[in-house]
Amino acid sequence: MATFAQWVEGARPRTLPNAVAPVVAGTGAAAALDAASWWRASLALLVALGMIIGVNYANDYSDGIRGTDDVRAGPLRLVGSRLATPRAVLAAAVVSLTVAAAAGVVLAWVSAPWLIAVGAVCIAGAWLYTGGSTPYGYRGFGEVAVFVFFGLVAVLGTQYTQALRVDWVGLTLAVATGALSSAVLVANNLRDIPTDAQTGKITLAVRLGDARTRVLFQTLLAVALASTLLLMLATPWCAVGLIALPLAVRAAKPVRRGQGGKELIPVLRDTGLTMLVWAVAVALALVISA
Repeated sequence: MATFAQWVEGARPRTLPNAVAPVVAGTGAAAALDAASWWRASLALLVALGMIIGVNYANDYSDGIRGTDDVRAGPLRLVGSRLATPRAVLAAAVVSLTVAAAAGVVLAWVSAPWLIAVGAVCIAGAWLYTGGSTPYGYRGFGEVAVFVFFGLVAVLGTQYTQALRVDWVGLTLAVATGALSSAVLVANNLRDIPTDAQTGKITLAVRLGDARTRVLFQTLLAVALASTLLLMLATPWCAVGLIALPLAVRAAKPVRRGQGGKELIPVLRDTGLTMLVWAVAVALALVISA
């Protein structure tokens, strides 16, 4: 039986910035339109956290029953390590996604009911990433999905549910957040290239190969930080987002040096921290200047 600490590790807490940062960024974008609503932001955060924990457990379940986690260099997986039954991990995924769905329905109902359909697509995307007969995460589309769901949809959805409209500031924040969120997955898949190739999990990293995946990772970081310069057109205060630059440099260092395996695990943490610090800094800048 898995311990509580192992269940927490199985939820992959290093990925939580992927849920928090988009909501922070989207709320900052809403504040720039003088429309920030903290209780709606709280609901959006509950949706995002439920989604990412749910997708992490769903991936644990689906990869575990396929045997793709039997040999692994990354963090603990519950099914693959035989610490929890597939049924228990599936139940954890369903509970998490149900919480996200419930909060999402409430948020959509008080803002725009048509967003319920968007939420349904997001939940389907969470499951089909590694679930179903032809998971798109096994065909190299994982990074695109992360960019869309945890970048465009999460940031612009958060802004829209508060302001009932989106603007170029929200779009810029969405692109930057999506790039950083995708970079987390790129780092994860870079580390797993050898084992994924052996088990038939054809991620984008497997398709690109080691060298080009390292270039992609650094490019995504550069796109996100360059967005800070564009956001300075909205308010010069957004320059404070560059405070995340040292974290980005630290995240990129093992990738630039050609390190692999467990040496890449800290890259996920540092990339997530880069995203969170950047989002908080820029959002505060937008709130202050509103």
